[in-house]
Amino acid sequence: MRLLVVEDNRDLNRQLAGALTDAGYVVDRAFDGEEGHYLGDSEPYDAVVLDIALPKMDGLSVLGAWRRNGRAMPVLILTVRDRWSDKVKGIDAGADDYVVKPFHLEEVLARVRALLRRSTGHAASEFTCGPVRLDTRTGRVAVDGNPIKLSAHEYRLLSYLMHHVGRIVSRTELIEHLYDQDFDRDSNVIEVCVGRIRKKLGVDLIQTVRGLGYLLTPPHEG
Repeated sequence: MRLLVVEDNRDLNRQLAGALTDAGYVVDRAFDGEEGHYLGDSEPYDAVVLDIALPKMDGLSVLGAWRRNGRAMPVLILTVRDRWSDKVKGIDAGADDYVVKPFHLEEVLARVRALLRRSTGHAASEFTCGPVRLDTRTGRVAVDGNPIKLSAHEYRLLSYLMHHVGRIVSRTELIEHLYDQDFDRDSNVIEVCVGRIRKKLGVDLIQTVRGLGYLLTPPHEG
């Protein structure tokens, strides 16, 4: 999953990006509203963490512009304002959730996980497909209850497919949502990563749909 953090406080921006990266996400960063607006309007993010009080363009204006342009990614707003009216303005502008500063990073992580689940139609933090279970809270994967060790890239790819189970996901979509802008799109890293995941899981869940991409389905549906 690829996220955007828009926060002008560089220390907080770094802390947020570090915590989200450690949790297995690919994170882009912006430090003012104009930069954040441009990135959110031009890149396919799965979710955005957006501060309200930003230089050059405030967060509510950024959010409103995204929504007017049809950008539907879930947005978690950060604000030091604790008046109910400011929260209402944020929700009315198109925010999906909010956190009031100061906050614990674990709360932000939990709310981001919830936004990602809801945006893909899931209610629980654990994803199950056949004998495979993936826990987004702990980053653990198990097959028939036995833990499987995956690399960070393998976990991100499997997690994305688990979030979109039953839908064909193209190679281009995987690249856009799992890697940063400098990724070599002509490399075969996706194919290699899928092969390694299949071998480690030991079950036939990931189908290659020729010319279209990859499809994750339980064995009895394959």
